[in-house]
Amino acid sequence: MKKLLQFLFEHKTLSYQQAKEALLGIGKQLYNEHEVTAFMTVFLMRNITIQELQGFRDALLELCVPVDLGDHAVLDIVGTGGDGKNSFNISTLSCFIVAGAGQKVAKHGNYGATSISGASNVMEQLGYRFKNDSTLLKKEVEEANICFLHAPLFHPALKLVAPIRKNLGVRTFFNMLGPMVNPAKPAYQLVGVYNLEMARIYNYLLQQTGQSFTIIHSLDGYDEISLTSDTKVITNRGESIQTPIQLGKRMVAPHDIEGGDSVVASAAIFRNIIEGRGSWSQNAVVLANAAMALQCTGAYSSYESAYQAAVKSLESGAALACLETLIGLQ
Repeated sequence: MKKLLQFLFEHKTLSYQQAKEALLGIGKQLYNEHEVTAFMTVFLMRNITIQELQGFRDALLELCVPVDLGDHAVLDIVGTGGDGKNSFNISTLSCFIVAGAGQKVAKHGNYGATSISGASNVMEQLGYRFKNDSTLLKKEVEEANICFLHAPLFHPALKLVAPIRKNLGVRTFFNMLGPMVNPAKPAYQLVGVYNLEMARIYNYLLQQTGQSFTIIHSLDGYDEISLTSDTKVITNRGESIQTPIQLGKRMVAPHDIEGGDSVVASAAIFRNIIEGRGSWSQNAVVLANAAMALQCTGAYSSYESAYQAAVKSLESGAALACLETLIGLQ
């Protein structure tokens, strides 16, 4: 690692193979925490290259615990995190709306490294038990239309670097990797990114996978459709800029979509919304993200029809039923 660090300190970038070997080494605990911290810090000082991100991604996938959900074509909604906005758990809530609309979901998530409550924090608080048993996860997908994949159980390297990420408290390249390494290999993916440079890199990488994807970035910095500003939308078919009115029928203020100041408070907000007691702004943001994900599957003729399916899922209680069924299986 010391040779690699010296190489990086000379402002050089890693080849695909160097990047892959470095992360394989981290995953196999070949380096101490100080070396790993220094390595992670390098990528806070400059943009990561496509070759580096590909190498890191493939190393994680090589090391990961496989999951078999059968023939189900699952979807994931995931943000890179690290946008510093402390919004409530929009992606996770949107997953339940999607599940309530009939689409199978394999949500990949982790504890918050730079936020108060990440997807894993809120799911744990709601009563979900993390597991990597494919039989149990497949049962959840079949009965509740959704399962949750707690990243450290599938990615040993993520578990090892978790304390370092938490202590650093800033966005690292592991935020960028999360959406790329869902072990269920979803057929459809809605990915939120915190800046346009990351959108460009993800577009390049996802085009190579052949899966149906949509990348979103709110132009004021959110890694999801926030409805606080226009949203850049990138799909397999092209790019567009869409307004809050187009996506959510309304514009909202940042304070309307803030998360809680604790995991308990965040779970309470989650419950409130999925039980139909969310504010207009909270509902609009969740529905817009769910609709964009549903449209990504190709099962809807238009964004509007996907949006109406999302509305029905929330208002009919179907999304809540998915949550209750899932928690009941624990």
